[in-house]
Amino acid sequence: MKKSGFITIIGKPNVGKSTLLNTLLGEKIAIVSSKPQTTRTRITGILTKNETQFVFLDTPGVHKAKTRLGDIMVKNAVGSITGSNCILFMTEAGKSPDKTELMLVERFKKQRIPVILVINKVDAANKEKVGQAIIEYSALMDFADVIPISALKADGVEIVLSAAEKFMTEERWFFPDDMITDQPERQIAAEIVREKILRTLDDEIPHGTAVVIEEFKETNSMIRIRAEIFCEKASHKGIIIGKNGASLKRIGTYAREDMERFFGVPVFIDLWVKVKENWRDSVAAAKNFGFREE
Repeated sequence: MKKSGFITIIGKPNVGKSTLLNTLLGEKIAIVSSKPQTTRTRITGILTKNETQFVFLDTPGVHKAKTRLGDIMVKNAVGSITGSNCILFMTEAGKSPDKTELMLVERFKKQRIPVILVINKVDAANKEKVGQAIIEYSALMDFADVIPISALKADGVEIVLSAAEKFMTEERWFFPDDMITDQPERQIAAEIVREKILRTLDDEIPHGTAVVIEEFKETNSMIRIRAEIFCEKASHKGIIIGKNGASLKRIGTYAREDMERFFGVPVFIDLWVKVKENWRDSVAAAKNFGFREE
């Protein structure tokens, strides 16, 4: 009998949610960086294993929002809990529960959905810190399971999958068995470009950028992409482009390499930079860039 179910991955920014999703799938579909709030939209990852189809929902990091975009991200993340078969609540070793996580736990209790506590980054902490995290977080509620892992090194990830499988139900699969995400190719391309911006630039500038794919032409031999990078200030535009276009060229090169690995064909990418002042505080602008409450 086929089984299926939805699993929401939720937690604070930068705890490794997207890394866990990519490791579970064995394919990079969610962008990652060392900067918090990398994930802005809910990403669906699909893993079909034997007779079970796992549908993972990778959510933006839950944080105290400072912009309208931040509000949308947090509402979408918390709203993803409803209707899930189970929740993967991610935190990291060496940290204690804070107000944001306490708020999430109270939300979990009201929803009455099984919650698996996943303590990530055990490879970067000693046994004492891991044990302390297990004690402190386990005291918050009755978790269905508590699993220490290293998503980066794939340590303990199969245990997470086995724990989640207990909550899958007997029903038809929601997606074809060879499908790993429902993201449109344009969205994947835009996110790859944004990841390279996050990795290439420092400080606040990357968080004030949005990427729109204006052209995506696919032939049998290659894909041609025109992408527009929007930033919030004219001074940021110069930084993104860099001296003699060096920074923008580096972003484009890194993005092309990732796209070619993902799409399996040569990619030509044309990048342009434009200014849209303070767009993160504009609901209309956020919607135009594809960010809306789900």
